[in-house]
Amino acid sequence: MNKTITAQNAPAAVGPYCHAKLAGNTLYTSGQLGLIPATGELPQGVEAQATQALDNLMAVLSAAGMEAADVVKTTVFLADMNDFAAINAIYAKYFSGEAPARSCVQVAALPKGALFEIEAVAVK
Repeated sequence: MNKTITAQNAPAAVGPYCHAKLAGNTLYTSGQLGLIPATGELPQGVEAQATQALDNLMAVLSAAGMEAADVVKTTVFLADMNDFAAINAIYAKYFSGEAPARSCVQVAALPKGALFEIEAVAVK
């Protein structure tokens, strides 16, 4: 049975989707932008957006009773692959120890003109 996960401490979805779906013991998150939950606005710069997006992802994980250590796979979307090194430094603060598998791709555009987006799969 699937369960819809809605995180109170993450920004509302910007389309017809939910924060995450829990299918058995596996959580599939929607992509998280660096939107500030209280305002729905994006902070300036890729580092600030990545930090906020990862905070938002952690809020979604928490709402499902999970944490960063439960994440087995992430996909990172960048507006500019030149930001790869800066993103790695921020990402490493959230996924210390055994890091999850990860894909990272540059995309033509992200919603709301964002510079960073992340989605994850976690297993409890």
